[in-house]
Amino acid sequence: MKPSQALITAASVLALATLAGCAGSNGAANSTPSAAELDAMAQQMVQQSFHDKGIVKVSEALATDATLKACNQADVSGTPLDAATMRALEAENFKTIQWPADGKYLGDWKSGEKIAQSGRGRTWTDKADAANGGNCYNCHQITKEEISYGTIGPSLYHYAQAKGVSDPGSPQAQEMVRYTWGKIWNSKAYNACSNMPRAGHKGILTQKQVADIVALLLDPKSPVNR
Repeated sequence: MKPSQALITAASVLALATLAGCAGSNGAANSTPSAAELDAMAQQMVQQSFHDKGIVKVSEALATDATLKACNQADVSGTPLDAATMRALEAENFKTIQWPADGKYLGDWKSGEKIAQSGRGRTWTDKADAANGGNCYNCHQITKEEISYGTIGPSLYHYAQAKGVSDPGSPQAQEMVRYTWGKIWNSKAYNACSNMPRAGHKGILTQKQVADIVALLLDPKSPVNR
């Protein structure tokens, strides 16, 4: 996976702020650098410290957009984004969702479980055309069989029941099926500052892989719903 620009910047800013404080206490100029100055210093530090290797490119790893910039700024300032800005950012992200070209939202849940278990991919030792994992268990409980999982995100065990879906193929379930697909493709379409990776939008998962994970979550035969 790519390194988090937010985490890199935050760590760099903390280090720079400490250095700036030390310099200020010993020098004549005792002013504290502004947030913009610290950010520029952090970006310079990161650019000098990291380099391209294999398929991992610094420019891609540190790439940001309006959504990330707004959410990172909100994190640094401690002031949540206002509702209007959140809605605007979510609307822009929603436009990026690619719905299944073949119209099939549900794939193979068995393949979806393998993808959810795997955290492999996008490191400098991987090939550009190698399939990535979803690393879903890193943040979510998904099946009761797997006892090792993260808790950053909500439990997805019994996901279909929780969402009121008994038959994912029924017309009544289509809205929730589309939501599940869209959430996996670009989570920021539903929560602009979500910590969930934009798996489809950022090219981490293919349409087939997304369909397989949707099946894992919604197929009544999946261990998620048993």
